[in-house]
Amino acid sequence: MTDMLPPCPECSSSFTYQADALLACPECGHEWSPEATGAEVQIRDSVGNPLADGDTVTVIKDLKLKGSSSVIKVGTKVRGIRLVAGDHDIDCKIPGIGQIGLKSQFVKKVTD
Repeated sequence: MTDMLPPCPECSSSFTYQADALLACPECGHEWSPEATGAEVQIRDSVGNPLADGDTVTVIKDLKLKGSSSVIKVGTKVRGIRLVAGDHDIDCKIPGIGQIGLKSQFVKKVTD
């Protein structure tokens, strides 16, 4: 996953990693904000596939909806996702449920 992150601006190391909201370099110890360099962290699904607006994904585990007795079942196909910033980084519309935010760690990209 380090191949999608920018190299360290101090020592040019390619071994950068994300630590909370910052990027960090294990070789020189430099920490910086991805926004400061113009770099954008790629949103990935549960198996590491990069996601983009308009993709189709499937839910990989049953998800209980807070404040409701409804459940999004494993295998539910969600079409036309929209990526957003935040904890729930996917906005989508699920038939029978409506507009909802999902976490990318609970979906898998459908490849054609």
